[in-house]
Amino acid sequence: MMTPRTPFAAILLPSLTCLLCCCSITSVGLAESPSPAEPASFKLASTDWPWWRGPNRDGAVAGDAPTTWSATENIKWTTPLPGRGHASATIVGPFVYIPTADKKARTQTVYCLDRETGRIVWAEVVHAGGLDDKGNKKTTQANASIACDGEKLYVNFLNSGSVHTTALTLKGKRVWSTEVSKFTTHQGFGASPALYGDLVITSADNKGGGAVAAMKRSDGEVVWRIDRPAKANYTSPIILKSSGRDQLFLSGCDLVTSLQPESGKTLWEIEGSTTECVTSMVTDGKRVFASGGYPKNHMLAVNTDGSGEVAWSNNVRVYVPSMLLRGAHLYGVTDAGVATCWDSATGETMWQERLGGVFTSSLILVGEKILATNEKGETFVFRADPQRCRILAKNQLGDASFATMSASKGALFHRYVKTADGERSEFVTCIEE
Repeated sequence: MMTPRTPFAAILLPSLTCLLCCCSITSVGLAESPSPAEPASFKLASTDWPWWRGPNRDGAVAGDAPTTWSATENIKWTTPLPGRGHASATIVGPFVYIPTADKKARTQTVYCLDRETGRIVWAEVVHAGGLDDKGNKKTTQANASIACDGEKLYVNFLNSGSVHTTALTLKGKRVWSTEVSKFTTHQGFGASPALYGDLVITSADNKGGGAVAAMKRSDGEVVWRIDRPAKANYTSPIILKSSGRDQLFLSGCDLVTSLQPESGKTLWEIEGSTTECVTSMVTDGKRVFASGGYPKNHMLAVNTDGSGEVAWSNNVRVYVPSMLLRGAHLYGVTDAGVATCWDSATGETMWQERLGGVFTSSLILVGEKILATNEKGETFVFRADPQRCRILAKNQLGDASFATMSASKGALFHRYVKTADGERSEFVTCIEE
């Protein structure tokens, strides 16, 4: 979600305590045939999906994607994953990276898969023991998506009562791990890391009093840290270019906040939105759009020039699924399954269409196609068209899905659940024509 909408440029801009986990990291060798080339680093491409919400941090990627699929149609490969997780797949070069948490084994693990075959190349246990058993019944202990800068992987886990950011090499070896904040669980933890310059930034809002912190990507040293209100909240830090400058946006805790990403300095902050938010914000270059669902349903458009002016607001419940921006129009799906298009400048509703089902995963945009997946594993494909909702297809895979899809080079990477004979199993699949 960034304009010039090239976060890679932000990562390469010059940059305007490390605490090791008490548990060791165990490597699991799973390769059964020659692996793809495993260089020490990759140059990120615009067709990669290197972190939460894709290359531009806005849920969008250029190109095209399949319109229809099923268990037997347009499936390139499917790989079972132990445990559970709601994190999206991260795709860089020839590899797919995805975290899971196994409550039986009491482990939190990062998996590396061969992009072409789905074969597990390696698995690295980041935490053994220390899993949190509290929170919403839907939550897992692997909700945060991995960020990759082409040299390292950065993953957030809640473990042993604290949020930790851990850096791994592309071959799965730990480089460093830093405790960001103690964490009091309410619903769960799911904030994904954001990369900027030579920093990795993590937020850990919680009822015990959380923080947002920036660490050096090289060694995990904390460069800046800001205490946050002692309130439950679930949003990821998101870095977007709006009103001519890069801004790190946070919503929730009854605030909409803009920080200077390299220093943590507050650019502006207003009271607004609501206490508990889940969605990652988007921008049209002039306004940022926040939404939340507790204790009230609330959407808010705030001018990002520092004036603190609210452009418009409403009480629509877009609590969990993050929205999309396409041109001058904002697209969202409510938790209750109503797709809506708004004029981003005025908040005027252009159209509404009931899709059906309960929605947790966020929307993604591939070319002109919007993909929206509900908790029953149904994915609706429709055009980003402000005139009407034109549904192209409804596809079923598995019987449940909570993770947001990823897209890269014409393929979709989908994490879903199947239940057979009362036993729940989780899979990641590559959908490709």
